[in-house]
Amino acid sequence: MFEFSLLLSPFLFILPLLFFFFSFIRTKSPSSPSASALKCYPIIGSSLEILANLNRRIQWTSDLIRASPSATVVIHRFLGTRVVLTGNPSNVQHILKTHFHNYHKGQTFAINLSDFLGGGIFNADGDNWKFQRQVSSHEFNTKSLRKFIETVVDAELSDRLIPILSMAAANNSVLDFQDILQRFAFDNICKIAFGYDPAYLLPSLPQAKFAVAFEDAARISSERFSSIRPTVWRLKRLMGVGSEKRLKLAVGEVREFAKNIIREKKEELKHKSSLDSTDLLSRFLSSGHSDEDFVTDIVISFILAGRDTTSAALTWFFWLLFKNPDVEDQILNEINEKSELPVFDEVKDMIYTHASLCESMRFYPPVPADSKEAVSDDVLPDGTVVRKGMRVTYHPYAMGRLEELWGSDWPEFRPERPDQNLPGKGDGVSADEEGGRRSPATIPGGASGGGRWRAGLHRRLNCQNERWFSDPLVGQKVFILFTMREELTACRRVGADFFKSEHVGTHDQGHHQVEMVTYLLNQEQWS
Repeated sequence: MFEFSLLLSPFLFILPLLFFFFSFIRTKSPSSPSASALKCYPIIGSSLEILANLNRRIQWTSDLIRASPSATVVIHRFLGTRVVLTGNPSNVQHILKTHFHNYHKGQTFAINLSDFLGGGIFNADGDNWKFQRQVSSHEFNTKSLRKFIETVVDAELSDRLIPILSMAAANNSVLDFQDILQRFAFDNICKIAFGYDPAYLLPSLPQAKFAVAFEDAARISSERFSSIRPTVWRLKRLMGVGSEKRLKLAVGEVREFAKNIIREKKEELKHKSSLDSTDLLSRFLSSGHSDEDFVTDIVISFILAGRDTTSAALTWFFWLLFKNPDVEDQILNEINEKSELPVFDEVKDMIYTHASLCESMRFYPPVPADSKEAVSDDVLPDGTVVRKGMRVTYHPYAMGRLEELWGSDWPEFRPERPDQNLPGKGDGVSADEEGGRRSPATIPGGASGGGRWRAGLHRRLNCQNERWFSDPLVGQKVFILFTMREELTACRRVGADFFKSEHVGTHDQGHHQVEMVTYLLNQEQWS
């Protein structure tokens, strides 16, 4: 036994050295055109740089992609784990279209969000995803639901949002505009999904229990992705401590609330051949989808998507308008030309406003990056080798900043860029020219059907004859969606004295002069 131990001891010493050596060779030998220029060490890979840039990871990874000739990089993580980041349009099309079957959300994504989203459409793969998408598409493509959405949004604008802004202007008070837009979107999506009004956008700006629980559940679930190792949050969940304890309580409140509404509607359906309501939940139940967990998962998923994508897109959109008054002038001219039409009829023909929304989401897509897991070995169109189980992240935020796609003027906010029929096109290039300049609508995570909400909202706000301006330093926070790090505070001031110290610009509209000011508490500027 002693002799065996002596024979074994050299192997116990040599094996770690061999592992160390081959890890070093693996990290130092680029095997594809997307090999990263990051400092990479044996065992830990580029973990030091990852940790150093954790608070600005969207901008950092965007910089890496932009610096790569192929717009793709491979990052080495702890213990040899590798991830692919790409902004290459050919790669993105490969992942999301031509080889979609090979790129799933994967177990990591599903496990991190399972407590909150369950098996909902945004946390599903394969046949489950196809089934939910088919069911959802059928329900969303009905004219009656679209009309219901228009009615809900118009009421929320007329009865809540506009009065709150008007009151703030009259009282010279300060509002967190991002918070207002989140409340606006949350009320809308809850009415559309559940037929339930959380009344989150009342003048008192209440802390609605369901809304707070939903926010906590979304935030803590997203923070799991930032954990150094999954074992950290799993251990906290096992012990029922810290953020995982709060997550359990928040998810419990959200799901119990949702299930209570489902039970009430089921009971109502027992006594009627169909429900009078036209919300999404009623439609699912009326069409025979009565499994409580299935319906709960899918409705919660739609609330998550509808709340944050809309409010995030609106926040960045209005901020960019404040920074580009010439664009706002053209939008106002377009609005005035069509002001006699009903709101949701006129926005269909508001080409410049739609282009402005697309350009806004080129800069700040609500979903700045999304990740998939390779089901089997693959090679991306640019030659990047992808092994089974590797995470591949496509990066809309970086794509919107690639000079190869947008030209040297990519930092400029130019709604004329995507549509050659727009006035002032100048040297702008359409999607079909010069081999691939892209409209923002073609970038994943960017423009979508939500443009009606946003264009309609902008029209209604400007009908108040007030203009808003901003000269902010803006941060960002990334949960599942892309929002500003700090609040976007807005105030109205009348009179020239206000503009002496921090003059941005004033415009007279009747007797109103309005300015919007933004504060970033940590004063971190970025682009």
